[in-house]
Amino acid sequence: MGGEYTVGLGDSPGTMYLAPMAAPDSWWSLIPRLAGRALLNPRIAWDLLTLTWAFRRRRWWAAPPFLPSPIEPISEWRMHTAYGDERRVPPADDVIRFARWRREILKL
Repeated sequence: MGGEYTVGLGDSPGTMYLAPMAAPDSWWSLIPRLAGRALLNPRIAWDLLTLTWAFRRRRWWAAPPFLPSPIEPISEWRMHTAYGDERRVPPADDVIRFARWRREILKL
């Protein structure tokens, strides 16, 4: 097989898929994609909100910029373990699958 491929989780537990890797996007281009999917499906919206809240910086209100932004070392470690590159931006489908997996497995 030529080119780069990525392995991801399928829709049902225990299934995997092999798909060509998409060109890297920026985090700022990922946000509107996720927001669009969340507008179409309230369950996805809730899953993404709880995921975002779980990744927030602790005591975010105590220091500028006073936003519940993610903790960079943890986000970088997650990207490295998932994709082999800490600067990689995940596809929207992977983020949604992870958020759904988190709800189903952790019962959130």
